[in-house]
Amino acid sequence: MNLKGRHWVLLWLVLFLAVTGLVVTRQTSAIRTAERLSRLRLEHRTLDARRAELERQIRQASSREILGQRGLEALGLHPAADSEFVLFPVPASPAARR
Repeated sequence: MNLKGRHWVLLWLVLFLAVTGLVVTRQTSAIRTAERLSRLRLEHRTLDARRAELERQIRQASSREILGQRGLEALGLHPAADSEFVLFPVPASPAARR
């Protein structure tokens, strides 16, 4: 089969349109991926900030000052006075007595 000039032009045009379609599809996919990556990076930064805030709150809530204050309020405790300290002697072990 002998192809004429207009057939060659039509063949090249179809090939060009196919390649152009592939390029456009690939670029569209790349743009969507870049947008999703951008959203994920923003979410990651937001979650990192939230984690840092929660860790700060945990450190603050577990501090001796806060726990002592809550013990005083909730349990009706009070700081021990000097007269309230009792030292218990530790009995010597039977091996030490011999």
